[in-house]
Amino acid sequence: MMNVLVLATVAGGLMLAGCNQPNVQSQSLSVSMLNRTMETTDTATFGAGCFWCTEAVFQELKGVLKVTSGYSGGHVANPTYEQVTSKTTGHAEVTQIVYNPEQISFDELLEVFWKTHDPTTPNRQGADVGPQYRSAIFYHSPSQKELAEKYKADLDKSGAFDAPIVTEISPYKNFYSAEDYHQNFYTNNPNYGYCTYVIKPKLDKFRKVFQEKLRKTNPGQ
Repeated sequence: MMNVLVLATVAGGLMLAGCNQPNVQSQSLSVSMLNRTMETTDTATFGAGCFWCTEAVFQELKGVLKVTSGYSGGHVANPTYEQVTSKTTGHAEVTQIVYNPEQISFDELLEVFWKTHDPTTPNRQGADVGPQYRSAIFYHSPSQKELAEKYKADLDKSGAFDAPIVTEISPYKNFYSAEDYHQNFYTNNPNYGYCTYVIKPKLDKFRKVFQEKLRKTNPGQ
């Protein structure tokens, strides 16, 4: 679903002064009060293994406004991390990405998604094993579904991977934000073992491949 964020700039107030009201403060109504900056946004929800990795990747892209780690695709409301890792809730670890489609397209997000994880291993990414680590796209609109299915089919035909792509493409139904300590995990814990040995090498490769799509600085969203 596409949203429009409107930020209004107010530079002045209403003129209230009158001949018989010498103590009323005079203010002017500025034309700039009507000036508005409009920004169109859309949302993507991807599962690509551990959300610490996925979050760190998408936070660096130009046009991405916010990345939130969480859980999607399950049948338990407001699950905890412990419940999800028990493999009984049906959720996948996902990142929900709010982006400006005028700066980065859903197609471009799909390219990053499929090039930064292994979509051929069911319920697994490296040493992370379980249905919560499955490759998944939870589409928010018919156009996202169409683009994801076409991209997946084209990748399979191209032989880009040695095995068939098993990425789940399902309608978006729910998203539950993960606990606070999971948010901005790489930014906040760069020396943590998993960050040093798994996320950093992945980010280094990502930055080389997608150099032209990177923002100048990481906002630490």
